[in-house]
Amino acid sequence: MATEDPENRGDKRRGSNNGYSTTASSYPIEESETQWTSWLVPIFVVINIAMFIVVMYVNDCPKNNSGFQGNCVARFLGRFSFQPLKENPLFGASSSTLKKLGALEWDKVVHRHQGWRLVSCIWLHAGVIHLLVNMLSLVFIGIRLEQQFGFVRIGIIYLFSGFGGSILSALFIQNNISVGASGALFGLLGAMLSELLTNWTIYTNKAAALLTLLIIIVINLGLGILPRVDNFAHIGGFLTGFLLGFVLLPRPQFGWLEQRSVPTSTIPIVRSKYKPYQYVLWLISLVILIAGFVVALVMLFRGENGNHHCHWCHYLSCVPTSKWDCDEIN
Repeated sequence: MATEDPENRGDKRRGSNNGYSTTASSYPIEESETQWTSWLVPIFVVINIAMFIVVMYVNDCPKNNSGFQGNCVARFLGRFSFQPLKENPLFGASSSTLKKLGALEWDKVVHRHQGWRLVSCIWLHAGVIHLLVNMLSLVFIGIRLEQQFGFVRIGIIYLFSGFGGSILSALFIQNNISVGASGALFGLLGAMLSELLTNWTIYTNKAAALLTLLIIIVINLGLGILPRVDNFAHIGGFLTGFLLGFVLLPRPQFGWLEQRSVPTSTIPIVRSKYKPYQYVLWLISLVILIAGFVVALVMLFRGENGNHHCHWCHYLSCVPTSKWDCDEIN
């Protein structure tokens, strides 16, 4: 995933209207409000790495007749050696090991009542490459967001986005397993986009920031149409994070913040903490979010196949070409 921070291209602009100053003496807002210490995202990274170590420890690479690990990769690692590349090209464990430890599997979620797999799968990764890409993206995107908005809001967005991605994945991909934190990461990207939109008036160079962010999102979603990539988890996570961004990440009006530190007789009174359009976006997003989760969960546990309701949606996850056949690969 791309990790560039497009919003840093445009400085935040507060209080430029009505002749208000934005110096430190009259504007002690963003410095104290947004500079949180990031500790939750590093913990998420540690948990993901620890889970990968557990997976590799439990994994038992197949041995040949002589007792040696035949085609396993990096056999000098012993029981931590990787599956043969033909089975897992990402340098990781076998599918059976991932299933055992909580990979998302439609049949077990629906027919064996193992709904916990909708959450456990976001802490598992298919291989070293998969883990490194996701963790680097989480560090570059997540730490910046946590520093600005705090661990509570970013933690909620990360976890719910991962959950939303798992639900959409289970609705459309029912014959394969799915693992990875990509849905949660796309949720953070979605939240970055909605945060930019709902706080549109405080940014300079906003058009450039929006264009850059959209390019990053389109490229990452575009990569999801390649085989072996669960783009439904990406899309579900992105939509969840996008809606949660409108709910959790609006910034108060500058006038409302400034009147808390400046005598009210010197500035016009701003009675509303947020602008009217922010309230509208908050309400619409919350309604869509709740309705979407309820409908999706009901469909999932009734055993419905999302592809029966959307005959073209399978192209969102894999587009067949002369180089590969999606049905054979999946």
